[in-house]
Amino acid sequence: MDLSKNVQYIKGVGEERSKVLNRLGIFTLEDLITYYPRDYEDRSKVKNLEDTIDGEETLIKATVVTKMQVISTRNRRMKICKMIVRDETDACEVVWYNQPYLKQRFQIGEEYNLFGKISKGNGHIVMNSPVFDKDGISSNTGKIIPIYPLTYKISQNQIRKIIENGLSLVQNNLEETMPEYILKEYGLLDINSAVHKIHFPETFEEFEKARYRLAFEELLIMQLLLLNLKNKAMKKESGIAFDKNIKMSDVINRLPFKLTKAQLRAIEEIDRDMESDRSMNRLLQGDVGSGKTVVAIIAAYKAVKSGYQMAIMAPTSILASQHLESFTEILEPLGIRCELLISNMPAKKKRKVLEEIANGKIDVVIGTHSILQENVQFKNLGLVITDEQHRFGVNQRKIISKKGKNVDKLVMTATPIPRTLALILYGDLDISIIDELPPNRKKIDTFAVGLSFEDRVNNFIKKQVNEGRQAYIVCPLVEENEDIDAKSVLELFEKYKTQVFSEYRVEYIHGKLKQKEKDEIMEKFKNGEIDILISTTVIEVGVNVPNATIMVIQNAERFGLAALHQLRGRVGRGEYQSYCILKYQGKSDNVRERMKVMQETNDGFVISEKDLELRGSGEFFGTKQHGIPDFKVANLFEDMEILKKVQSLAIKIINYDENLEKDENILLKKAINKKFDGNIEI
Repeated sequence: MDLSKNVQYIKGVGEERSKVLNRLGIFTLEDLITYYPRDYEDRSKVKNLEDTIDGEETLIKATVVTKMQVISTRNRRMKICKMIVRDETDACEVVWYNQPYLKQRFQIGEEYNLFGKISKGNGHIVMNSPVFDKDGISSNTGKIIPIYPLTYKISQNQIRKIIENGLSLVQNNLEETMPEYILKEYGLLDINSAVHKIHFPETFEEFEKARYRLAFEELLIMQLLLLNLKNKAMKKESGIAFDKNIKMSDVINRLPFKLTKAQLRAIEEIDRDMESDRSMNRLLQGDVGSGKTVVAIIAAYKAVKSGYQMAIMAPTSILASQHLESFTEILEPLGIRCELLISNMPAKKKRKVLEEIANGKIDVVIGTHSILQENVQFKNLGLVITDEQHRFGVNQRKIISKKGKNVDKLVMTATPIPRTLALILYGDLDISIIDELPPNRKKIDTFAVGLSFEDRVNNFIKKQVNEGRQAYIVCPLVEENEDIDAKSVLELFEKYKTQVFSEYRVEYIHGKLKQKEKDEIMEKFKNGEIDILISTTVIEVGVNVPNATIMVIQNAERFGLAALHQLRGRVGRGEYQSYCILKYQGKSDNVRERMKVMQETNDGFVISEKDLELRGSGEFFGTKQHGIPDFKVANLFEDMEILKKVQSLAIKIINYDENLEKDENILLKKAINKKFDGNIEI
């Protein structure tokens, strides 16, 4: 059995359909059988028609009593198929659209199982577009049916069949990944049963057991890896002990503003780490606008005045340039030289900067991925800071750290994560949290509105721009996609520039533009040369534009709460009152709940807890870290109990067998190395 077999050669796939599966991240047989359902429909319990509930999806067993009628609509674009079925308690009209071939599938007097949504009104029962089986057959009904996350051009029935074909190739020959002693102690299913039953459980109890086993394994592997990394970091030869006589308070006292208690607490923790002879490995997390940059500047001061260089890596050139302004303003008067290193610098200037980094004339280097290149040599690097750490992978942090000897490392993120989770996810890092905003920070007024408010929103934007302010309008897609009802950047730009906001300076930006183009547009926006910027989430981590006071988010229901909160944080950075307008479609409870959370709180930590609860961890951590895959099954909000068990088990295992070399732990070592694809090895 070859788990790396190309999915194209599995029965029911072929060349064209394999391209569709590739879009779902399914390339091999292994990808296919580990593409787990997102939900399940219980199509096993038959209800009498008289007991059905309006709006509920239900399974009925009924006999066809009329011939199917196929009615064409006036414009002949649609064919409506109708027939009447009856059980012992009532009759029901069954309706399908544009499926005239169904006429041949039903016989009067025959009994069928039908599963679909019930509509009740005026004593009339209707079932719309049901799936069905002839009584005695159970391919679509009579059991628990898995529902998969899909792209267009493939149906639930098709993916179910393909996964079934994939599992029949495997035939219970999957190699076990968990040691026997763990399976026994925690009563876990073996791997073959777990994978089969998570796709096709006969009961919900079977599904729960399968899910428990797979979530347990994912969390255990993650915990073992993090504990191993932490132990390695602690055992490394001594790090740099920065000079105790260099006081961070010398910078703090010169600042034109007062630091918050949370900032001072974080600075104290960083100072303690820097003065110890153990390499600092710390995560600094704080909400948008909580003042992480000034904490980084104060740490840089200590490093440089102790005789070392410092590097800070930002995800974009524009953010790096912004950092340069902030660092220079505070550190230059103290005799510290800061310089920028980005890819689109003139060659002559770049050569000079590289030379001066190598001979130690530049104290603080602020750059993007350019800092990682081999030709960047430091004379005496002592401190490395990565900003927006989820944009940089584990390996990238490793590369920059190697440019010095046992450097201190600080990683910063503006994506708040609940503390308990942060401790678990970043088990290899110590954690500092800035959980309060500076007192002068104005609350951003947030409104969630339906599409009927379009004109009012546009008039409000005009009013703000006429007063000299600027606006962001964010949408989820770059180009029009007929399968998703969401406005694209290019479509909106066209409409707004030529019709709605024709008297204003409108521009667009998205991720597919070249970095140089993006930087130029953001620079123009920052300088007030653009009034309204239409964008994708490319501006989520970006430039500071104090004059931008409106953030309008199209199709807000398509974004997670954490992303909405990050986008909202692009405004409210200056003296003016700022507004975030969430335009959404959809009436589901989940959508309403999410919009309500955004309107009620500006606290990123509260929002992250809620986001995790409403969407689960897979989506919550949006951007994958290089080398750290998403969980396929585990949900860090729902699985806190499993997580606690796993944590104490992982500690026990690592204390007893740190590098998983004993016979009973070889399977775990193998599973970890496979999961992390050689990016990180135990």
